[in-house]
Parts: sequence; structure tokens; C-alpha cells
Amino acid sequence: MAKERDQNTKDKNLLISFLWNFSAELKLALMALLVLCTLATLLPFIPSSFSISASELRFCISAVNSSTLDNVVTKQPLTEKDTELTNGVIKRTFTDNVVTKQPLTEKDTELTNGVIKRTFTGYGWAAYNFVLMNAYRGGVNTFAVIGLSSKPLHVYARPTYRCEWVPFNQSDNRILTDGTKILTDWGYGRVYTTVVVNCTFPETTVINPRNAGGTLLLHATTGDTDRNITDSIPVLVEAPNAVDLALYDSNRKAKYDYLYCGSSLYGNLSPQRIREWVAYHVRFFGERSHFVLHDAGGISEEVFEVLKPWIGLGRVTVHDIREQERFDGYYHNQFMVVNDCLHRYRFMAKWVFFFDVDEFVYVPAKETISSVMESLKGYSQFTIEQMPMSSQLCYDGDGPARTYRKWGFEKLAYRDVKKVPRRDRKYAVQPRNVFATGVHMSQNLQGKTYHRAEKQIRYFHYHGSISQRREPCRHLYNGTRIVHDNNPYVLDTTMRDIGLAVKTFEIRTIGDRLLRTRQ
Repeated sequence: MAKERDQNTKDKNLLISFLWNFSAELKLALMALLVLCTLATLLPFIPSSFSISASELRFCISAVNSSTLDNVVTKQPLTEKDTELTNGVIKRTFTDNVVTKQPLTEKDTELTNGVIKRTFTGYGWAAYNFVLMNAYRGGVNTFAVIGLSSKPLHVYARPTYRCEWVPFNQSDNRILTDGTKILTDWGYGRVYTTVVVNCTFPETTVINPRNAGGTLLLHATTGDTDRNITDSIPVLVEAPNAVDLALYDSNRKAKYDYLYCGSSLYGNLSPQRIREWVAYHVRFFGERSHFVLHDAGGISEEVFEVLKPWIGLGRVTVHDIREQERFDGYYHNQFMVVNDCLHRYRFMAKWVFFFDVDEFVYVPAKETISSVMESLKGYSQFTIEQMPMSSQLCYDGDGPARTYRKWGFEKLAYRDVKKVPRRDRKYAVQPRNVFATGVHMSQNLQGKTYHRAEKQIRYFHYHGSISQRREPCRHLYNGTRIVHDNNPYVLDTTMRDIGLAVKTFEIRTIGDRLLRTRQ
């Protein structure tokens, strides 16, 4: 019995020793079992939207294993703040990072209250404060300055303008006045918007009365809330004895009865369509007319060859405005261009017309342009109704061979009669009554505007035909009423009937040098 008890005692001691040696592992196992039981109890109360995917679980396990292996195998390098003792223990040093101050750079400044003031330095320009095209006299005491300005500046700030006349003779006083800005393309501008600044000095003041010369300065402020930068720009210099003040006499007869101010010409324009347009309108407006075209990249060498005979006769002037493409404004900055043309020729023409080179102005057969304009002289402005013509449907009444040899406005004889609420209009103004202008009409003028002149004057619009260097006829028809692409058209031979007279006029005026002009 003693031996059996001794044996039992040994077995118990062995079990206790075993459990004691593996107590940590048992505790860990019991703890894990407790956690699993707790999760199983709480699982029904966890929202259904909460989930852990298998891939996420594998990623976590692999990350833990990788970190564990790295810590076991790889000995981490000591930092400059740590010290390895002789027994292999690494002594760590802790530093209060909140207290440590970052060094200041040479651009930073520490204020008295401990705040670090940072500095931002810009390079280049997002948009200029003012881009000058030109400035012109509008009378003995008034000027117009035409240019571009940053559109965001006018949206988010309040830029202002002041005008100052600085005489060459230093004994004469400088004269300062507020400028009135006119945003002619408001709502259409892009990075830049067109600005016309009217500088009108007191009525009793005559600027440069002795014709001694001087400089007009435009003081353009940015209108920023935090800083208000002013650029002083010399916009106009009048040399001594260079100004004819009699030019601004309202009773003085203008050099031209009619002057055309064209918008920016761009793209690959058709020399033949330009040829037709110029010949037609030089004949239509008569001897006392002039045409100003603005080349924004559309007047190629072939197009210029078409214009050269008319330039030589003094009937056409071309302005190279390609540099304006540097400044991102609406439609090649056409608002700025037409306003410059208006003020440049303001006292040289009785009437100024604004329309495009794919549009042909027309008056009824019983009228002339002179009689129509005489009837409208009581208005500062009148609008012209559009007659929309197809740019691809041609009348084939003479057979295909003869049709293709005709000019564009002769064979493109189908008019769009689809009813629409409103079509675009073009217009003409008496320029001395206008302060700034637009593309379809002016809203800055003195006097009345007339909108019901459709029985007296209209224009035929061949939209898109000017930019196609090919035969315009895509479809030939013989009917008087047709439907093409679900759109109704009627045959309108108004312009077709004038074709022969225009061709004859061109031959008599400049000869046959343009007969070989290509599309």
C-alpha cells in the first residue's frame, strides 16, 4: 500500500510540474477560448453591414507573421538617440517633439505673437491686368481705350480706371478724370474679357488745345480687397501739331458713306467665297464705301491674292491681328476687334456695318442702299433680319455642268423656312452716337434703335460655306419646295438673279486676274 501511495504521489507531482511548465500556454489557450465564446455571444448583435472578408483576414495574418519574422531575424539599426549597452540591451531615449521648434526658412518671418508668417511667390502671369489694343480720340475732350482685362478680376474684384492727360509742356497742368468701363462681351469672355474705357474730361476742357502734344495715361487698378495694385499705362501719345480738332466737328462730311467692320477671320477660308463676297459688296455699297478685314489667321496667301486688287484700289484694308491669339478671349477676341474698328473709323464714316463674310446684305429691287439709309437716318442703329440659306443644297435648273461653274451665292438657292422663335440679326450704326458695340447689336449708344427694317433691308446667310475649301453643292434639286433631313426649304432666286451683274462688275473694275481662283 505504501508503494501504491508513493506511486500516486509521484504521478500528481509530475502532473503539477507539467502544468506549471506550460502555465503560460494554458493561460493563452484559455484566454483565446474566452474571446471566442465572447464573440459567439455578441455575433447576433453585430450589424449585417459589418463583415470581414477572407482576403482581408489573410492580409492581416500575413502582415503579423511578416512583422514577427522581421523582428526575430533582423536586428533593427540604432538611431542617433539610442545606445547599446554592454549586455546587448538597447537604451531608448525619448524626446518631447512638441517643444522642438522647426527652423525658419529665409522667406519666413516670426511675428511677435509667435505665429510664423509664410510667403508665397508667383512667377509669370495667369492673366494681365490690362492688355491694350489701342486708344482713340472721341472728340475735343473725350477718348476711348480698347483692350482686354482678366475676366476673374472683374468677377471677383472691383477694378477701376482713371484717365490722366499729361502735356508735353511741363508748365501746363495735368488733367485727371474717372474712366467709365464698358464690358461689351459680358457673359462671353473667357480668361479675358473685352473692356472699353471711356475717358471724358469736363465739358469746359479742351485736351491739347494748342496742339502742343501730350500723353494719355490709363491708371488701371486691380481692385483686390487685400491689395490694390495700380498700373499706369501710356495708351495714347499725340505728337505736336498732329491733331486736327476740326475732324470732330459734327457738321463735317465723313470720308465714307458706308464702312464695313469685319470680325476676326480665322481657319482655312475659301478664296473663291471671299472673292464673291468682296465683289458683291463693293458693287452693292458703291464708290463711297470701304471694307476693313481683320486677319486672325484666316487670310492665307491664296485669300490675300483675292484681296490684293481691291487693296490696290483703296477699297479694302487688312489688319493683321494674329498676335491677339496669345490672349484667350471669346471667338478670337472679336468683341475687342469690332470695338477697335468702331472707334478707329468713328469720324471717317457716316454708317458702319457689322456682319460676317458668309452673309450678303440685300435691298429690294425698287430700292437702293442710299434710299434705304436715308429713310433710317433718324435712328442711331437698326438691325437687319436674316434669310437663312442652305450651304449644301443647290438648284440644278441649268444642268449639273453649268451649275458647278456658277458662283456660290448663285447656286445655293434654297432658303430654310423652318419656323424658329428668333434668328440672329446683324446691324448698322451711326458711329458718332455709339460708345461701344457688340456682335449682333450695340447696347451702349445715344439715340433710338429700329428693329423692323426687314422690308427695306435683309441679309442672306450661307452659314459655314466660307470655311469649306471644296465645291459647296452636296445635293442638287429642281423643285421649288423640298424637304431635306426633315427640314423644309423653298427656292429663292433673289441672289441668283444678281450673279451676272456682279461678275460683270468685277471684270470691269479689276480685270480678269481672279478668273482662276480656286475654291
